[in-house]
Amino acid sequence: MNISLDVDNFFCPNKTCSDHKIKGLGNIFIIDRYGKDRRRLLKCKTCNFRFSERRNTVFFGLHTKESKIREVIRYLLNGMSFRETAYASDLDKDTVQRIWKRFLEYCEESMDSLLKDFNLKLEDLIMLLYKRIQKR
Repeated sequence: MNISLDVDNFFCPNKTCSDHKIKGLGNIFIIDRYGKDRRRLLKCKTCNFRFSERRNTVFFGLHTKESKIREVIRYLLNGMSFRETAYASDLDKDTVQRIWKRFLEYCEESMDSLLKDFNLKLEDLIMLLYKRIQKR
């Protein structure tokens, strides 16, 4: 069963696939939905690898609702402690810490990928951003 919805923003996460990390090739399609939230199950036509629409996102592997995860991250970025965030979001402190750890890992992976893809050094990026802020 092939369901056609916009899947241009997805890429094959299989590192051995020739289309790995390349978006918009038309090789990704929806084969099913699963779970109580009816998440899309995707498949790469090139290598037949199946994966969740949440793969390669901060939400992958977390069973908490996306809106709740966003809320937790917002609280923590605004300076709330893990305990305060857990209380405010009605979650266990360990869950809040797990979400935060996943968020930091995702940010680190994204930054590493960005620097590698554009052949940049972190110091150069910081300097560029600093100069841009000073122009405002």
